[in-house]
Amino acid sequence: WTIESPPLPTTLIHTQSKLESFSFDPASHQPRKMTDKAKRSRTHFNGSHHPVVDFWRREVGGISPRSFSDRFSASENMVLRLEIYRKLAKHKGCVNTVSFNAQGDILVSGSDDRRVLLWDWELGNVKLSFHSGHSNNVFQAKFMPFSDDRTIVTCAADGMVRRASVLESGKVETVLLGLHQGPAHKLCIEPGNPHIFYTCGEDGSVQRFDLRTQAPTELFTCQAVNPRRRHLEAAQLNAIAMDPRNSNLLAVGGMDEYARLYDIRRLDGDGSSRAADHFAPPHLIGDLHVGITGLAFSEQSELLVSYNNEFIYLFTHDMGLGSSPMPSSPEDDSKSSVPMAYKGHKNVETVKGVNFCGPRSEYVVSGSDCGRIFIWKKRSGELIRVMEADRYVVNCIEPHPHIPVLASSGIENDIKVWTSKAAERATLPDNIEMQRKRKPRGWMYRVSSPRELLAQLFFLQNRSRFSEDREEGEASSSSTGRELLDLILNFNDDDDEHVSDNGEDGVSRDDFFS
Repeated sequence: WTIESPPLPTTLIHTQSKLESFSFDPASHQPRKMTDKAKRSRTHFNGSHHPVVDFWRREVGGISPRSFSDRFSASENMVLRLEIYRKLAKHKGCVNTVSFNAQGDILVSGSDDRRVLLWDWELGNVKLSFHSGHSNNVFQAKFMPFSDDRTIVTCAADGMVRRASVLESGKVETVLLGLHQGPAHKLCIEPGNPHIFYTCGEDGSVQRFDLRTQAPTELFTCQAVNPRRRHLEAAQLNAIAMDPRNSNLLAVGGMDEYARLYDIRRLDGDGSSRAADHFAPPHLIGDLHVGITGLAFSEQSELLVSYNNEFIYLFTHDMGLGSSPMPSSPEDDSKSSVPMAYKGHKNVETVKGVNFCGPRSEYVVSGSDCGRIFIWKKRSGELIRVMEADRYVVNCIEPHPHIPVLASSGIENDIKVWTSKAAERATLPDNIEMQRKRKPRGWMYRVSSPRELLAQLFFLQNRSRFSEDREEGEASSSSTGRELLDLILNFNDDDDEHVSDNGEDGVSRDDFFS
């Protein structure tokens, strides 16, 4: 028989005599004309990329277990069958960070309640719960590699960077490693290194931590590129990522349109080094209303950048704008390469992450202000999946290191674990919200200290004067007035949004190594 994409299971009737044997021909991609000899001697199953054929090839040694696993995990069928497997609910505040260990059996989370929890996500049990030592919201928590999952590093809204060590007794000791002058949003670990990681903060600085030394090294402070932003002391940073194929390349992004790429081998050592390269979509260069909320590198060293009040973009190394990115003329700007864009989600209200999923970074995934998770094909930009996750904003999406599993979190107090267990393939909903507000009223205008409030007020005052010089009229002044009011109101709101914590565990502590 020659069969093209049959419904499974399929019964093939051999009517002439007793069937003694059969064999597959997985190398055949197209229906072939069968010779009489071939018809008498073998059964052909056409469809070498069908999961059943892949499974058979793995069993007989025609494909390695790793290749089978990668092909299985990258299947669009797995993405379309994702649904909530379990909800993990023990935190008492927004869950700002989720991350798997290297093996993938333990999930670490951090929250506005300032606690760090280690989960057996498959069973839904908390293996360990401890206070992080931070005095404000925990923004990120990660396992250090090759530490037997005993070393966890964290950063938070209080600017502190801390290490938690799980002792043999199951108790946890936390120590202060360093401090940013303002919230420290993200950290990244040097691939495969159990000692070194990097952090970024709203003070614009990037710090390097080596757990074998006593103090961190401040590598550099990002400066504004756009002349209209240079009144600010530094370019506030929200995201940091390291190239998995070259640990010398470090990318950061924050309160302007540029993702900056640094080669840490070429830093001057005086804290004022310029980036080796900059990345930005041509149409966003000079836009004062956008900023970067998330960064991620693919397995192929592509850089994924998520913008507030805009889209997600994918950059390759040849799309860089160089160390001096401001275009000298409109002609230079028009010659810039246009990156792939991923559209449909809404990123206004929070500092939202972005990520890849799939063994070879086949898909792009992001949360949204509408409480959904969006998944696109990386290569084509096609939106293939929209999943209802939270009632509010989804901020974090973390892929499992080995299998098609996702963990998500956001404004709600729980974590959702997603697996490909749905009986039916999902289709895109009809009510995808595609409209976006013209100007953000969320994280871009949130300030956490009087110093930051004054800096933002000074920025808006200068912009208003610039608009008057260009004779943009009363509309600009009215807009600036509304933004000044938003700043003051948001500052007061943020000052009242601290979560109380009595320092006691919300759950009983299990023996982590039992």
